[in-house]
Amino acid sequence: MKSLFLKEISGFFSSITGYLVIIVFLVTNGLFLWVFPGEMNVLDAGYSSLETLFVIAPWVFLFLVPAITMRSFAEEKKTGNMELLLTRPLTDLMIILAKYFACLVLAAFSIILTFIFYYSVIKLGSPQGNIDHGGTWGSLIGLMLLAAAYISIGIFASSITDNTIIAFILSILFCFFLYMGFNSVSYLSETGAVGNFVLNLGIDVHYLSMQRGVIDSRDLVYFLSVIVLFIFFTRIRLNSRNW
Repeated sequence: MKSLFLKEISGFFSSITGYLVIIVFLVTNGLFLWVFPGEMNVLDAGYSSLETLFVIAPWVFLFLVPAITMRSFAEEKKTGNMELLLTRPLTDLMIILAKYFACLVLAAFSIILTFIFYYSVIKLGSPQGNIDHGGTWGSLIGLMLLAAAYISIGIFASSITDNTIIAFILSILFCFFLYMGFNSVSYLSETGAVGNFVLNLGIDVHYLSMQRGVIDSRDLVYFLSVIVLFIFFTRIRLNSRNW
């Protein structure tokens, strides 16, 4: 498992893929934070906050994570390497986890580099350090969990096809629905308990909850459940061996 994990990591950084993902993530968020005028611009807003980062980042990851995960299994099946991979002394779950954690490391590295923005806002604050540290750390943890959930979805999408483009599109659709789809459905549902239940099935409400700086066990359980569920779906798909 370790060798496969390292091979996946090496694959990201021996090509332009890994660097491109990190650069696009940082540049896109940086443009909204510092360059594009308006309420989202830190300098125009006039107060020390990274709220813009945590609003934009989920949408950036909505496209970048599928770009990372789309080749995980689709490319392996298309090139015939999947059969070779399955002959290794690894269980299906170990193969899935190796690929999953490799993608997770790349996403985590992208998020860690946003500390540049965090440090900049701290220094620009008046007085220095005038920022909601609790809310910022809660949001960073929430963003990491959101990326982890997206990756599990992307891995699953890649396992159900041998076409990387289809895997990319399916991953975007699945992630979008889980992020915002339940919000829309909840508005059409009955008010009260049913609407609230449907709303809580989506990522957005749990992600926003963590932005308050309070790490609620219910939010942690939700994200972990999504991750485990889609890894389980991927394992079922691999067990079918229909390729």
